[in-house]
Amino acid sequence: MEERGTKDNPRHILSISGGKDSAALAIYMSQTRNIEELEYVFMDTEQELKETYDYLDKLESILGCNIIRLKPKHSFEHYLKLHGNFLPSVRQRWCTINMKIKPFEEFVGQDYIFSYIGIRADESRDGYISNQSNITPVYPFKEDGLIKADIYRLLEDSGLSLPEYYKWRSRSGCYFCFYQRKVEWLGLKENHPDLYEKAKAFEKVDENTGKTFNWTDKGGLDELTKNPGIIRENHKKKMDSKMNSKKNKRLIDVYDREDPIEGYDTFSEVMRDEEEGEGCLICTL
Repeated sequence: MEERGTKDNPRHILSISGGKDSAALAIYMSQTRNIEELEYVFMDTEQELKETYDYLDKLESILGCNIIRLKPKHSFEHYLKLHGNFLPSVRQRWCTINMKIKPFEEFVGQDYIFSYIGIRADESRDGYISNQSNITPVYPFKEDGLIKADIYRLLEDSGLSLPEYYKWRSRSGCYFCFYQRKVEWLGLKENHPDLYEKAKAFEKVDENTGKTFNWTDKGGLDELTKNPGIIRENHKKKMDSKMNSKKNKRLIDVYDREDPIEGYDTFSEVMRDEEEGEGCLICTL
């Protein structure tokens, strides 16, 4: 058998995040590409939501193969201690580096690979791009002109649908992801109170310096979520504003199925439009 991982015979790897686009890409690849040794991998931080693990199990059943679960060398608590209890943030994304990127690049090693990425033709972002010369990104959706409506069709037709967490959360990733907005932290509190308490327990005050270590710059989680009525009202205004902004467009321009499956992906789209960014792409694609 010819050696794999060489320039002439590279490995083919598709990273699953637990979100809709990478799941749809996995289904699309299984239907349209004849790659017998395509490897599906998921970087498991062991801090994911139960809904994410359930979604992966369902996807495995549809694909008829296993998704390789890659795990970091050490726990989140270990890395947190190494960083002096400084919680990861938009400016210091050490969790992504240690718990997602490093496990993936160690799995690849020095092998030459094609890394398949679920960026759609109607998106401008590039996704996670390694600086290693042996990793070549491939964008099947872009190459074949698939847009958001096509991704929804793939998910519906396959029976996979959307992840359940989209009802209250805009992205996959760790339950304590610092990219969450107020309404998402509130969603964690209401849907997974045990995980909310675990996230809150990571917040600390240095007894010597008085320095606070919180998930956001806006205070601790209890302070952030103390007015659920106001949080929901502000979120509804954003939802309504987004929907109203599309009313005057031509039908062909809005046929991206804004409310495609039971209404809950609208939440995801609204939250992604906010000013704080789209998150760590290797976590969310």
